[in-house]
Amino acid sequence: MRRRYLLVLACLLPALAVPAQAQLKGVRFEVTAVGDTTLTFDAGTERWIRRGIEGIAVDPAKRDVLVARLRVLRVDRAGEVTAMVTGQTTAVTRDHVVLLQELQPAWYRRRMFWGGMVLGAALGATAGAQF
Repeated sequence: MRRRYLLVLACLLPALAVPAQAQLKGVRFEVTAVGDTTLTFDAGTERWIRRGIEGIAVDPAKRDVLVARLRVLRVDRAGEVTAMVTGQTTAVTRDHVVLLQELQPAWYRRRMFWGGMVLGAALGATAGAQF
């Protein structure tokens, strides 16, 4: 019985391994156009950007000093993102970059949740079979 338990554990453990999340994923985007209170940038291959996400604009020439805070207004089908500047320390230019934090999926959509549920059910079934 113990060997079967170890075999099941050895089979499930690699499936549940995930990379360590030492820090959140910050994604940089080049500013393509600047208006009075808005700026646009290309989302590229990133499809997680949605309306309402907040981010910052930084100056890479000055070691990423904060230039402005912004909120995404819209994302079109071509991947062009329009954001509204909600606060700024200096005027935003095309030399600056936008920095957004990638949103984490809901807890019920994470692989770790479902893996833990399967592992817990397997351990519970194994422990229950002992009694």
